[in-house]
Amino acid sequence: MPSTEENLEVEEVITPQEAKFEKWRNRAGFILAPLTFFIIFFAPVNLKPEAHNLAAVISVIIILWICESLPMPVTALIGAALCILLKVADAKTVFAPFADPLMFLFIGSFIIARAIFLHDLDKRFAYGVLSLKAIGARPSRILFAFGAVTAFISAWISNTATTAMMFAIGMSIIAFLRKQEAETGIKINENYATAMMLITSFSASIGGLATPIGTPPNVIGLGFIRQILKAEISFFEWMMIGVPLVVVLYLFLFLYLNYLAPAGVKEIQGSAEMIEREKQNLGNWTRGQKSTVIAFSVAVVLWIFSGLVALFAGDTSEIYKFVNARLPEAVGAVVGAVLLFLLPGNLKGEKVIKWEEAVKIDWGVVLLYGGGFALGVLSFQTGLAEALGKNLTALLPLNGEFGLLVASVLVAVTLSETTSNTASANMVVPVVIAIAQSNGVNPLIPALGATFGSSLGFMLPVSTPCNAIVYGSGYIPLMKMVRYGILLDIFGAIVIIAMLSLIAPFLR
Repeated sequence: MPSTEENLEVEEVITPQEAKFEKWRNRAGFILAPLTFFIIFFAPVNLKPEAHNLAAVISVIIILWICESLPMPVTALIGAALCILLKVADAKTVFAPFADPLMFLFIGSFIIARAIFLHDLDKRFAYGVLSLKAIGARPSRILFAFGAVTAFISAWISNTATTAMMFAIGMSIIAFLRKQEAETGIKINENYATAMMLITSFSASIGGLATPIGTPPNVIGLGFIRQILKAEISFFEWMMIGVPLVVVLYLFLFLYLNYLAPAGVKEIQGSAEMIEREKQNLGNWTRGQKSTVIAFSVAVVLWIFSGLVALFAGDTSEIYKFVNARLPEAVGAVVGAVLLFLLPGNLKGEKVIKWEEAVKIDWGVVLLYGGGFALGVLSFQTGLAEALGKNLTALLPLNGEFGLLVASVLVAVTLSETTSNTASANMVVPVVIAIAQSNGVNPLIPALGATFGSSLGFMLPVSTPCNAIVYGSGYIPLMKMVRYGILLDIFGAIVIIAMLSLIAPFLR
């Protein structure tokens, strides 16, 4: 859930060969996008003019997103502008998704995440867990706790911001290990440093699956499901799927990293004391930190309240309908964010957060969501999605809901390796829904599969900013990231498919 990463000075390092590839990839978009536009625009196709024009626009946007020739939010805005210029729809219709309630879930939760970051609550939680006596000086337990903390924090704030913060903590632990080696002569397996860096990035990406606000693809998929399918998945219901998924994926990640890259020693002398010192350096709880916890807790309670009511009273009860109509997720996010401007901060007369800090959230993701959502909704309104679904049905070896679920997850995972997770969700989810509807299949489960699959992509430094950050540490050879990443990609796809197949009957 991006919010603070643009304010974190973290160098994302890639090799010269990768940099050269990225340069040519970016340039290719400026050639391929207009070329594809004119080919599709003048092609003799059996579509309504609005659908035909939209197909040309979407082709441009997809190519620019994949090539990242322009900042992705700018590309999304170009798509909206072209839709109006080419009379796909009027301005009011095109820009309506930019005011969707989920936009306010983004904005409110981003501001809350900004406050958590500013008041070092993420660090306090991380060092608090790592300093537990049960963790001690045992490297496997340190690795487990370190990754678990990363996943938990990432469920609530930006994957990239979480990685950047935990990256600094991980690097300090590795530096301490190097120092201990020099002083004691006890050799620690160099692969342990690789495991520490990989679990930082991979856990952040996994943790984002736990909540609707954990990562942008979640909100994007949820938006398409609500807008196109008219299906409601509450914050609580999402967590009932996302949390078990995160637990299974994280346990697999830890077990194989701990097995393939062990420290080689039973205990790391002095590590517990070092972590305790870092915890003490944070000082006592400040008034601003306490106020931030209150605001965050209120938001979480409001997010899950309607789900709890549905659990105990049933989703057809009058009380649930009453609560659900008045407490959508956007309201919880906005209330939590507003509290930050009312509750006391560290200094007398100061509030938890100033407006000057609140506006530093990642507005680019908000615009990207609005633009991508607009294109997806328009594709259904113009009939383009229906036509696309019928044509793709003949090409794909589908076999009912399960076959489409498998295909949607695999396509989303593959695409997320080469382009951003957000772009992957914007491109794959509406297409999956269109194909499902053309086949007379319930689109809900395949759409969820595409949404979750879009957040995977662990093989390459360029797959996610999280991977790029840890790759810059110098402790991860490229082929190790590929080998360890593909294991998680494959297992992640299997788990998503299996879990969604098991819970499908409960989501009808």
